[in-house]
Amino acid sequence: MAVEAVPMVLSAMGFTAAGIASSSIAAKMMSAAAIANGGGVASGSLVATLQSLGATRLSGLTKFILGSTGSAIAAGIARFY
Repeated sequence: MAVEAVPMVLSAMGFTAAGIASSSIAAKMMSAAAIANGGGVASGSLVATLQSLGATRLSGLTKFILGSTGSAIAAGIARFY
């Protein structure tokens, strides 16, 4: 269920198919990344990756990877509680 929510969450953060929405969390992240990187956002960075995911639909493989990663993290956290 969480994997299915990823596109909606990315869009709400401002990572949209049309690009990064102004005055959004994504815009603030992009600004911070650009300042830290001398004026540009590095290819493969978190901001670039999130924008790429926001601009495209998630493939079956991506959903599998996100679901597996999320499950592993949740299992790791659950061991501490």
